[in-house]
Amino acid sequence: MNEKFNFSAVQAPLPYEVTQELVKSISQGSPDAPSPLEFDYTTEKFGALIRHAEETLRTLLHIPVNYRVLFMAGGEDAQFSAVPLNLLSDHKCADYVVTGVFSKEAYLEGKKYGDMNIAASSAGASPAFSSVPEMSRSDFRPDADYVHICYNNPVYGTSYRTVPETGSIPLVADMSSCFLSAPVNVSDFGLIYAAAGQNYGISGVTTVIVRDDLVGNAADITPSVLNYETMSDKQSVFRAPDTFALTVADAVFTHILNEGGLEEMKRRNESKVSLIYDYLDSQVYYTATVDKKYRSSTHVVFVTGNSAMDERFLQAAEEAGLYGLRGHSAVGGIRASLYNSMPYEGAEALIEFMKKFAMQNPKLDF
Repeated sequence: MNEKFNFSAVQAPLPYEVTQELVKSISQGSPDAPSPLEFDYTTEKFGALIRHAEETLRTLLHIPVNYRVLFMAGGEDAQFSAVPLNLLSDHKCADYVVTGVFSKEAYLEGKKYGDMNIAASSAGASPAFSSVPEMSRSDFRPDADYVHICYNNPVYGTSYRTVPETGSIPLVADMSSCFLSAPVNVSDFGLIYAAAGQNYGISGVTTVIVRDDLVGNAADITPSVLNYETMSDKQSVFRAPDTFALTVADAVFTHILNEGGLEEMKRRNESKVSLIYDYLDSQVYYTATVDKKYRSSTHVVFVTGNSAMDERFLQAAEEAGLYGLRGHSAVGGIRASLYNSMPYEGAEALIEFMKKFAMQNPKLDF
């Protein structure tokens, strides 16, 4: 196995074509035509880039006209505060569904600003967070200002299969780890946010797609950089945005569109993940820890059943050119992240290695 593959959950590799385009534009920069590393965010050139990125994203997701697209600073952690600061009404009441690390962090951050309730949690599943709660409208408080979920759980490897029914209550979804991996009906949500780094670029920018009626009610204490109305009025350019991160995001949006859009991304991703799950289900050496009904299409989590053997697996995988397979510190084990840029050959290489490792490391009585 000569080719190397990066399965990291934190920062996905950029598509090769995008990397080559960026390298070319950087190397050809001049005082008269600055490279993307030197963009002046106050110029019309950068304003045109922002508009192009929004237009392309609207095309990819078929975003309705009554939704605004914002490109904001910070990762999803910033949105853990921005959401309650912008969406809570005078009675400051919201419901959260806790399905893992990030949804819990969002809940804890939200508690700083109001009455936050855990409407449902998969912490009691066996193993913990190996499923997603089944919910109906009656599970949420009638006076909740919004319901918050993490649509895909990159730590434990779970994902929603259906959108929770919240009635007239706005549904807020953190889609950072699955954004643009498949089509989404934006109208099912009041607000979607997704930090870059997984499927559309590098860290430094977070995309917020928010319905018009949810903009303009921010609390007085809301920092301007987290205020959706301010960012909308400024066309996402408030003070010094991360111009290079936005440049990369725009290039990735265009690349996805040129490759066939989100239906094609879904087809490719399902083919990769099905290959690995089919292998996991066909043998007994490795164990997939997630309920089959809620398996993520972007993150496959599994174990050998022994932490020392897991560690041996990870070390041997790196030596074989398979990087970033270490599970999250909260869980341990092995995690393969299959973002858009991971080719089918990467999934094949992983299975080949898994078979070889199992043959060379027979299980003993631990």
